[in-house]
Amino acid sequence: MGTTHDADTAFIKALADLLKDSDLTEIEVSRRLGGDDKLEVRVSRQTIQQVVAAPTAAPAAAPMAAPAAAPAAPGAAAEVSSDPAQHPGAVTSPMVGTVYLQAEPGSPAFVSVGDTVSEGQTLLIIEAMKTMNQIPSPRAGKVTRIVVGDSEPVEFGAPLVVIE
Repeated sequence: MGTTHDADTAFIKALADLLKDSDLTEIEVSRRLGGDDKLEVRVSRQTIQQVVAAPTAAPAAAPMAAPAAAPAAPGAAAEVSSDPAQHPGAVTSPMVGTVYLQAEPGSPAFVSVGDTVSEGQTLLIIEAMKTMNQIPSPRAGKVTRIVVGDSEPVEFGAPLVVIE
C-alpha cells in the first residue's frame, strides 16, 4: 500500500514538473488502477484571470452596496468590498476540495478576521483526494474577510480570504 502511495506521489510530482516546464496552466488525468480503484489528478497553475463568472455577479451587488456606502466611502471601495474575488488582496483556491478553517474539530481556527498574518502562515486547509493541503498566506497583512465557511466545498480560483 505504501508503494502505491509513493508511486502516486511521484506521478503527481512529474505532472507538476511538466506543468512548470511548459506553457500549460492545467493538467487533468484519470487512471484506472484495476477493479474499482482509480486515480484522478488535477494539477493547475494559478493565473491572474481565475474567476470568469465573478464580474457578472458584481454589477448586481454593486448598485445595492454603493448607495449605502456612498456617503462614507468612494464608490470604488464599495465595489471592491462587495466582490471578494475582485479584491487585490484576495487569496484564491489553488484546487477543488473541501475547506477546513481549523486543524481538527474543536481546535481554534488558523486565522480570524482582524488577525495579522505573516507570509507563509497557514490560513486554512483544503482537503482534496483525501489529502489535507495547507494553504499558506502569499503575503503578510491583516485578514479583513474570510469568504468561505468551515466544511464548505470550494472550486479552483474561488476567493478564500482577503488580506490587506
